[in-house]
Amino acid sequence: MNTIGFTTSIPVEIILAAGKIPVDLNNVFISSDKAGLWVDKAEEVGYPRNSCGWIKGLYTACLQIEPEAVIAVMQGDCSNTMALMETLQLRGVPIFPFAYPYDRNADMLKYEIEKLMHIFAVSWAEVEKVRRDLQPVRQLCQELDCLSWQENRLTGWENHYYLVSSSDFNGNPQKYAEELKALIAEVKQREPYKEKVRLAYIGVPPIFTDLYQYIESLDARVVYNEIQRQFSMPFAGQDLVDQYQQYTYPYGAYARLEDIEKQVRLRQVDGIIHYTQTFCFRQIEDIIFREKLDLPILTLEGDKPGQVDARSKMRIEAFINMLKY
Repeated sequence: MNTIGFTTSIPVEIILAAGKIPVDLNNVFISSDKAGLWVDKAEEVGYPRNSCGWIKGLYTACLQIEPEAVIAVMQGDCSNTMALMETLQLRGVPIFPFAYPYDRNADMLKYEIEKLMHIFAVSWAEVEKVRRDLQPVRQLCQELDCLSWQENRLTGWENHYYLVSSSDFNGNPQKYAEELKALIAEVKQREPYKEKVRLAYIGVPPIFTDLYQYIESLDARVVYNEIQRQFSMPFAGQDLVDQYQQYTYPYGAYARLEDIEKQVRLRQVDGIIHYTQTFCFRQIEDIIFREKLDLPILTLEGDKPGQVDARSKMRIEAFINMLKY
């Protein structure tokens, strides 16, 4: 009853300042060996087949861990979050709404942050102290990320896993930091990878469980995970409002596009995999990325948790072979 769940990255500093344990429900869902069954359970209680697998997984994951409350990002994430929260309320889960202003308005963002601070009874001084305390941990995330594209010693999966985990620091920032330090020390001893194709991965984290491993079996490697990197807050914000104003994910395709363009140039990427979740409104954003990004793009769609399906494997292999030659 000391855990606070949330549906996507929120100002986690507030939860930690309140002495609570942050839990990203997405990470609980996708890391479970029962993730597929959890989707099925949501459908059994009435979630429609043509709704997002992540939403169904979050529903069951929340009921499994029984958090004290859930912070629901009603604007800046999934269009189905409101219905998800209403069904969780039906099961007795307390819900606190949070919204990222689409236009990145600082005053509106500050208002939303202060609403959460009031709910958890913490002050700006307490929250700012936590933000400063987390900066060394976030810097470790950036050091790890650099090992992907500068030194070429980190696998795409390792980059994905540790950066996506920075949304809640696996519930324990200190332990998470120690894991990062140990991994960084180990990775620096590796021989650099010399794959033929360097890829960028953009879009929400994949529901596939072996995507990165399959890519690397084809002599390619993901050296840029867009949204996972954003979870780690790879920028020096002046304060909490500025930090979450620079965070790109909640503010639409064009806010993300500027960061993507910069990173694919910096990391000398050969091609882009744009992952889209079945039944997600973000599939439409593929139109924008295809027109604005001047690199070959493979749009990859996933539905339920599990290994990459045969058809997607064929498309990935063909894409990588095209980039090789």
